[in-house]
Amino acid sequence: MRVAAGRYAPSLRSPWWRGAAALASGGLAVLVFPQPSLWWLAYVALVPLILLIRTAATPGRAVLDGWLGGTGCVIAVQQWLIPNLTVFVLPIGALLGLAWIPFGWLVRRLLGGTPGPGRAAAGVLLLPAAWLLGEVVRSWQYLGGPWGLLGASQWQVPPALRLASVGGVWLVSYLLVAVNTALAALIALPRARTVALAALLAVAVLVAEVWSLVPLPPRTGSVRIAIVQPGVISGPMARFDRGVRLTRQLVGHRPDLVVWGESSVGFDLSAHPGQAARLADLSRRVGADILVNVDAQRADRRGIYKASVLVGPHGPTGDRYDKMRLVPFGEYIPFRSVLGWATEVGRAAKVNRQRGTHQVIMNVGSFRIGPMISFETAFPDMSRHLAIRGAQVLVVQESVSTFQGSWAPAQQTSLAAVRAAETGRPMVDATLTGISAVYDAGGHQIGPRLGTTASTVRMYTVPLAGGRSVYVRSGDWMICAALGLLAVAGGYEVIRVVVMARRRRPRINSPASKAG
Repeated sequence: MRVAAGRYAPSLRSPWWRGAAALASGGLAVLVFPQPSLWWLAYVALVPLILLIRTAATPGRAVLDGWLGGTGCVIAVQQWLIPNLTVFVLPIGALLGLAWIPFGWLVRRLLGGTPGPGRAAAGVLLLPAAWLLGEVVRSWQYLGGPWGLLGASQWQVPPALRLASVGGVWLVSYLLVAVNTALAALIALPRARTVALAALLAVAVLVAEVWSLVPLPPRTGSVRIAIVQPGVISGPMARFDRGVRLTRQLVGHRPDLVVWGESSVGFDLSAHPGQAARLADLSRRVGADILVNVDAQRADRRGIYKASVLVGPHGPTGDRYDKMRLVPFGEYIPFRSVLGWATEVGRAAKVNRQRGTHQVIMNVGSFRIGPMISFETAFPDMSRHLAIRGAQVLVVQESVSTFQGSWAPAQQTSLAAVRAAETGRPMVDATLTGISAVYDAGGHQIGPRLGTTASTVRMYTVPLAGGRSVYVRSGDWMICAALGLLAVAGGYEVIRVVVMARRRRPRINSPASKAG
């Protein structure tokens, strides 16, 4: 009995195979982020998805392909959250994937069929804007925050970091999608190859111009900052004791600041004066203030906060920053009365943390620091606001103990490099567990990292920088530009549809209408 060749071969004509291809094409983006960190793949990673969507038979199918591609991207990039989110991974991924619907519709509208140079040129401009719209929408903290932004994958690429100092991570994302769109046009649209080549050349020229015309921030001095990383230690007192022992090794080395990681102190210092006194004595011996991180119920019973607390030779100085942006399910459960059962099937937060209300600048000897806590380093606006307010060094305290062994630690620390480049301010990334690192004002790593298995203390000489980057001065202008492009295109589309409808409408006094 003969079987027809290819009878069981998958075909993109099948909605099921096509849907699977869209999910897989979107998930390909995970390879550009740490740990794989195949940053060069970002310049072609979206080409398969674009080529797939452009062949959709109907606008509805293109919208579905865009949604599935976005869903695959979100789930793949944040697959390390599965132990926490468990059954919520799929619905949350599908919800965030909705942000790719405009992208899917525009791909077919502008690149579907055999478009000429005009539509292809519009595609190179508008598809990156639609992608950026999706990144902005899902960056809302209550939807999970700006994790896995395409531009952040270029954290090790100096020209991309220089672009970030001009337009933030948003400009890098926009140009990456523009390159992917141009390459897709080059492959599939013979009539538009000149436009595609011109677009690629324009991106190359822009990057070269930014590299040559936008200088690195001028150096204004340096400070010595020590990172204390205890490693994975169970129990708040054992962690505290380990932090104290490691910090004692700094006696005689004269640091300007000592930084402990997130949740390094598991009790309210005001309710434990003996431990506060130990920290004060440690500060006197070392000769520097110590920035600890308290994760505990407040003595006034107002709830559990995560707080950066500065301790000096005489005890807590009064400088305190309460974490403002919390991790959904990790630090609180949205609508706990309805979704509280998530704690029974995963490692979701047993108790909601409380939010801080404002950012804080702390004076540490002769310089000023802007503290952030863990997840907050993903938000470009937070580090920008600290730079505007005069922070000379950005400090983030982290703990990724929940995700040891996953891709999360490497992804987390890579964000610090992008924030440093955007603001033109060095960033110190200190972890309780995870990967600790320090980046200069250009986003380049200073000294060695402390890996996920490290339990040690290390001193870094951190160069200070003056001036303000274009991004700090101008803000999210790239987002405004992208929304402006989409608004103009939307207006044009509405006018086109109205004009076409009027042309098709029969005139009342025409002979044809009378005969009817």
